Amino acid sequence: MSAETYRDAWGIPHLRADSPGELARAQGRVTARDRAWQLEAERHRAQGTSAAFLGPEAFSWDRLVRRARLADTARRCFTALEEKDPETAAWVRAYVHGVNEGLALHRGGDGPGHGGGPGHGGDPGDRDGSHPRDTPRHPPAPEFARAALAPGRWEPWTPLAVWLATHILFAGFPAKLWREHITARLGPDAVALFAADGPGTTGSNGWLLSGERTTTGHALIAGDPHRWIEDPGVYQQVHLSCPEFDVVGLAVPGVPGVAHFGHTGTVAWAITNAMSDYQDLYHERLRRTGAGVEALDPDGTWRRAARHTETIRVAGEGTVEVEVIETDRGPVIAGGPEGLDDGTPAALSLRYPPRVTSDLGFGALLPLLRARTVADVDRALDAWAEPVNVVQAADTGGGLLHRVAGRVPVRAEANGLRPVPAWEPGHEWTGWHTPPRAGLADGAAVMANQRGLATPLGVEFAAPHRADRIAALLAGRRRWSAADLSAIHTDTHLSSAGPLLDHLTALTGLGPEATDLRDRVLAWDRRMDARSTGAAAYAAVRAAVVRRLAAHPVLAPASVAPAYPEVLQPWLALVPRVAYALEHLLRADDLYGIDRAAVVRAALEEVAARPPAGPWGDTHRLTPWRALPDPAAPADAPALAGDHDCVLCTSSVPGLTDRAARGPAARYVWDLADRGNSRWVVPHGASGMPGSPHHRDQQPLWLAGELVPVITDFDRLTLICTHPHTHTSTEETDA
Repeated sequence: MSAETYRDAWGIPHLRADSPGELARAQGRVTARDRAWQLEAERHRAQGTSAAFLGPEAFSWDRLVRRARLADTARRCFTALEEKDPETAAWVRAYVHGVNEGLALHRGGDGPGHGGGPGHGGDPGDRDGSHPRDTPRHPPAPEFARAALAPGRWEPWTPLAVWLATHILFAGFPAKLWREHITARLGPDAVALFAADGPGTTGSNGWLLSGERTTTGHALIAGDPHRWIEDPGVYQQVHLSCPEFDVVGLAVPGVPGVAHFGHTGTVAWAITNAMSDYQDLYHERLRRTGAGVEALDPDGTWRRAARHTETIRVAGEGTVEVEVIETDRGPVIAGGPEGLDDGTPAALSLRYPPRVTSDLGFGALLPLLRARTVADVDRALDAWAEPVNVVQAADTGGGLLHRVAGRVPVRAEANGLRPVPAWEPGHEWTGWHTPPRAGLADGAAVMANQRGLATPLGVEFAAPHRADRIAALLAGRRRWSAADLSAIHTDTHLSSAGPLLDHLTALTGLGPEATDLRDRVLAWDRRMDARSTGAAAYAAVRAAVVRRLAAHPVLAPASVAPAYPEVLQPWLALVPRVAYALEHLLRADDLYGIDRAAVVRAALEEVAARPPAGPWGDTHRLTPWRALPDPAAPADAPALAGDHDCVLCTSSVPGLTDRAARGPAARYVWDLADRGNSRWVVPHGASGMPGSPHHRDQQPLWLAGELVPVITDFDRLTLICTHPHTHTSTEETDA
């Protein structure tokens, strides 16, 4: 058996092997070489051991992971996968084997080293010394030395744990705590006022054009997933080829295959978050009985809960013992028999589908790679579990698909709104929803987390602004080419500015400075361009309005959140809630008697006294998340265009900061006429290794809204690469 690794001019790995298993092993190897530190950080986060080297700031996350039993759930899911789908289980094992082979080279001198040459990504040569060059030993990723950490060993279930950890907060179950909190402070009507159906906190764009709407007569799929911008990035561009399939797509480092975004040559697919509600929180009544814990069940009986303790090591602070309790509803993630950390009597359990079913949906991954038509994609997605996505797919035969994929439980409406009492009947799960499907309207379908296809499965959705804007832009031209679509990716029109602009228009009797600022904002073209001084002025006034509303005596009491774990507190913070619901708050018939005109006037005068000195991009800058600070990172964060409700969705938190930690984690255009005309880009680069020429080489293009070509022709790759060769199953090819 053999495998080959090639690199294109952007350092993107192109892998070719004799079988899916060998290909998975090669994918694991190349991911470990490119993203060793990222893989190690994700493994620790998935196991709840990251505070051991990241320190106290990571403790709350580790405690959530332990108490939610993510690693144990991943083990259960892998055991079930081995029983039900041994082929996929073996494929995952092969990937893990490759990861461990690759990580061995980052343990400091127990493997061969980098090669060189144009187009070379820095993969090590053959272990058996047959490589034509005498290469130095492979330098480990520098973060390991800074963290005083050596790469650990991956287990077969680790990719499942990484997937769980990546998505456990994706469905936003802590929003149920916010609804309960704001109801207690302001009454039930406040829930709608602060709903994410004003500006939300998560989002992605995607659109599908049928052949009748394109210049080639074949479909186009395009979009951009919006997530936390991490360095290294959360998506890995990869090309996977074997006799059974040939796929390009965006992989999640640590997980084999291509799950969310892929193109097999004859069929392509892409997803956005469906905003579905599939996780429940239960208020539990717990009591101690000697060394054990009991929970009150809906039938009125006290039933013994599973209980044990675990130890979390925190760098610089020793160890902390954590009690892990699980009732018949699920693991207790906050509080316990003695209540929350401040003594407030409370205990919350979390019920999430993989814990209930022992199925994480990995059975869909190989069938997706093997798909040739939308019917194949459709069948594969019937096995999908989480996260729950809206999927669009198209094939070269004209087939189209627009559906929801994932597992959403059937239960009482109250479960979706707030934590429900575990001791009351009527809150159990009684089955699974049938995923909805839809067609296209005028040859197009747009998915941007808006209320629509997935409405029956969710509670709150993103505002319609991005979806409406994409639909309007698509309607402006009858036929589109792949090259045209980046103009949609980068559109900066801010439709949600209307309510604040209306309030500014109504103001009278202003002083000269405030009048000048008001007139400049009203003359602004509503585009959040990085060089726009009008956008900067609007954003400054908006931020001041948010701060003043949040500080108003009517709303300020809601800033005191319950003592839930720190990792859940962002969902309970008042200023972001005001910022993301500002449209609703400014448009409501009445806001608890608050004089909103006076608030806007005061905010305008505040900003007029110290107006922004420069354009929007001066303060709206990219701030990626890193597990460790990077001393080699550029001192000046790059300026960004866009805003939360723009198609170019670069999200800051008005009232707190203009800096953006969320945005397009990748962009893609899948062309069904010719896969070679497809394009993609990521925020940084293909490599996670500081100092690599491909660490940040795509960032200038990402900032400019440009894309790099998708290359799938191995003959062309052979010409690009300088030292192609074949290796055995225990070796890696450099190209």
